[in-house]
Amino acid sequence: MDTNATAAPLSLAFSPCPNDTFVFDAWVHGRVPDAVPPEVTFADIDVTNGMAERGELDALKVSYAVLPWVLEEYALLPCGGALGRGCGPLVLTRPGAAGGGTADDDAVGDGAVGAATLSGRRVAVPSERSTAYLLFRLWAAAEVPGGVGEIVVLPFHEIMPAVRDGKVDAGLVIHEARFTYQDYGLHSLADLGEHWEATTGLPIPLGAIIAKRSLGAPTLRALAATISASVRAAWQDPAASRPYVLEHAQEMDPAVAEQHIGLYVNEFTAELGADGYAAVRGLLERAAAEGLVPSVAPEALAFP
Repeated sequence: MDTNATAAPLSLAFSPCPNDTFVFDAWVHGRVPDAVPPEVTFADIDVTNGMAERGELDALKVSYAVLPWVLEEYALLPCGGALGRGCGPLVLTRPGAAGGGTADDDAVGDGAVGAATLSGRRVAVPSERSTAYLLFRLWAAAEVPGGVGEIVVLPFHEIMPAVRDGKVDAGLVIHEARFTYQDYGLHSLADLGEHWEATTGLPIPLGAIIAKRSLGAPTLRALAATISASVRAAWQDPAASRPYVLEHAQEMDPAVAEQHIGLYVNEFTAELGADGYAAVRGLLERAAAEGLVPSVAPEALAFP
């Protein structure tokens, strides 16, 4: 970071998921020249969303869906987040439950027929402010007659066991669950990323990096440059990040961790670009039109 950046450590929160630890490894471990060292807090996305709403830290990884509630205090950074194609949330069910198909069926459910079986059902989600849940609500409004029933918020790692054990009828999952849900004997009823891409033509916005506007524009620009440099350093030497990734991957198979990184760390992570910003605007505009989130002025998304 440049000399305009604050000399004190910057408080930063992100998840222990492989894509986040991969992105931030070089910065956290001092391999980005002149960068202010971060004080890292690991937290599930539901926790970081709440932290942002309370204005607790300098910078955080949050859901794009929480932006309408935090953009007055925080600026959206143009890098470091999770946005892409073919990487959307899945709606999972047990075989034979809520349209759940068979145990070895890895195809998406039977469209509106399968979705209709979720009417009035109990569904676990990782956060009511998560982008995954917002995409789910947009999908359910179009595909689930009468809407789903009770929504239960669970930590991400508890959702698939809860569906498997019959504690909920369906579960909304993200990240490595795309690669592991069949290990739990579960069925993919719907791929919400496919639905989003088919109806908008845009990439899927999932997680954003935000930082306090009070840090000042020069520091925010330096912070974005630091994060972008950290991403590029990880790409240039992937092996350097592996110990940090696996240390926090919650006993995840290393091969799954690599798949996770490959899916969620892409060109949009280094720079949102025109398509990335269009996807974010599209998500928030659609959600506001459905009355799911407050409206966001286009200038609120602009980077200082």
